[in-house]
Amino acid sequence: MARSRVLDSFSTTRALIAAFLSLTLLISPPWAAASTAFGTLVFANRARVGNTNASVGATVFSGDRLSTDEIGSVQIRAGAARLLLASASAATLSQEEVSPAATLTAGTATFSTANSKAFVLHVASAIIRPNTDQPTIGKVTVLNPKELVVKSVRGSLQISVEDDVREIPEGEAYRIVLDPNADPQGPRGAGTKGMGGPPIKAAKSRFIWYAVAITGGLTIYVAHEAWESAYKP
Repeated sequence: MARSRVLDSFSTTRALIAAFLSLTLLISPPWAAASTAFGTLVFANRARVGNTNASVGATVFSGDRLSTDEIGSVQIRAGAARLLLASASAATLSQEEVSPAATLTAGTATFSTANSKAFVLHVASAIIRPNTDQPTIGKVTVLNPKELVVKSVRGSLQISVEDDVREIPEGEAYRIVLDPNADPQGPRGAGTKGMGGPPIKAAKSRFIWYAVAITGGLTIYVAHEAWESAYKP
């Protein structure tokens, strides 16, 4: 009788272990998806991944938050793209269906890509991506929660806010206002009627934009280096 009870207990324990292992297999895919590798840090200076100091060679994952100090910077290689965060910047990494992505919440990000699906950058409700499969370099600066500056340094960019999609040609830069009702004065530059009238907006417009001058020197140099280094060993 005692032997029978021992065998019954062993059988029950084995059944419980089997059930636990089956449950683990069922719930493991969401865990795996949450920790998808995003890319590798190729440069880090006074930068952090979460609350940990960033170090060159480390792997970063979807969901990681990167930030830099006032005089820091960090660069990531993610497949056919590079992402460079300048000083006093912050971004959260993610993986979309076909593209690595990041959400920039503060500061400035420069990204370089080899094709149109290589990378996507989010700023609030705006989505910025390469417009073609040609090599592209874009630079985005957050001014405040409703405004940003987008520069196309090489190639052309596509910016979209919901169903409002526009192209930023190579060599042009725009200040984007995500809430058109917050800035009733007409911008001077592209998207205006003449030079002083209100912006030309279709009924579906989700943002207005102001043409701004591209500064030379360091801005172009840093973006160029971010692109060229993507193909160096």
